[in-house]
Amino acid sequence: MGAGASPLANDRLLRALRRQPVDVTPVWIMRQAGRYLPEYRRVRAAAGDFMTLCRDPALACEVTLQPLKRFDLDAAILFSDILTVPDAMGFGLYFVEGEGPRFRVRPETPADLARLQAVRAAEQLDYVLEAVRLIRRELDGRLPLIGFSGSPWTLATYILEGGASRDFARAKRWLYQEPAALHHLLDLLAHSVADYLRAQIAAGVDAVQIFDTWGGVLAHDAYRTFSLAYMVRVVEALRAPDGALPVPVILFTKGGGVWLEEIAASGASAAGLDWTLSLGEARRRTGDRIALQGNLDPAVLRADPATIEREVARVLADYGPGPGHVFNLGHGVTPDVDPDRVALLVDKVHELSEAYHR
Repeated sequence: MGAGASPLANDRLLRALRRQPVDVTPVWIMRQAGRYLPEYRRVRAAAGDFMTLCRDPALACEVTLQPLKRFDLDAAILFSDILTVPDAMGFGLYFVEGEGPRFRVRPETPADLARLQAVRAAEQLDYVLEAVRLIRRELDGRLPLIGFSGSPWTLATYILEGGASRDFARAKRWLYQEPAALHHLLDLLAHSVADYLRAQIAAGVDAVQIFDTWGGVLAHDAYRTFSLAYMVRVVEALRAPDGALPVPVILFTKGGGVWLEEIAASGASAAGLDWTLSLGEARRRTGDRIALQGNLDPAVLRADPATIEREVARVLADYGPGPGHVFNLGHGVTPDVDPDRVALLVDKVHELSEAYHR
């Protein structure tokens, strides 16, 4: 639990992340607060734009709690955006409807990166920390709160591309032609991400996830050098003087199954998995050295109730008996999903997993 935390009424998530026994498999969902919920869309419309919603602690608190009122989830996750860190670095984040995030400033030369400074989260991202404190008060000890950040590599891709990308051509050109400059940027981002997560922990989050959304686009050795190495630095920077992590840390590299053993050796508490890797295989490969999170294909939620139940049962059976599993989607819930399908998913995870924890 976060700094100064009291015992939680439902601590399944934290116990599972520490590979301790639970009564049923805990479940939360990436993007569980979002556009598939009509109540979210109403708040988003009233706010006027996405960043206004993110920067208003009261509104961020409201939408964080919305899915907990509908579903029997085992955790809340802070409503924010992974790009708050590069925004605080001065790149000027904004969103284009239907196209996603954009930055007003894009680096063109190594000299542009040389002028950057690491983020001071307590000063520059105070609105996120205030949201954490509000959410913790509203949760009132019922459930854990998950904080998060983008990974250094994933944040770097958005900075170097000037926004979202399909082929990451600019980011990869920097990687191969200006590796020293890219390492300088990743070093700043690692310091910034570690400071940001430490600040979230101090404000009260009970676990943190590092979203390495674009690590899987890298070549085999490049992933180790430009993505995983910097996430390991973040994990190490979070440790207390006695070497312990203050809260569980989840690393999620989309498309990262090929590097699973190395992720398991990262020092993190859990590895998030997308839907391309069998949980049973992942468990065998990691030898229960790390908790596993995932990994239902989000597209299953577009199917009929019988199919959803069958696929939930399949994922649970794939992991098998014992602790160390957090049920989640292999990526975020999509805006077209019927909330009733999410309710069914959550209820079936609890119902069908009980047999695996006796």
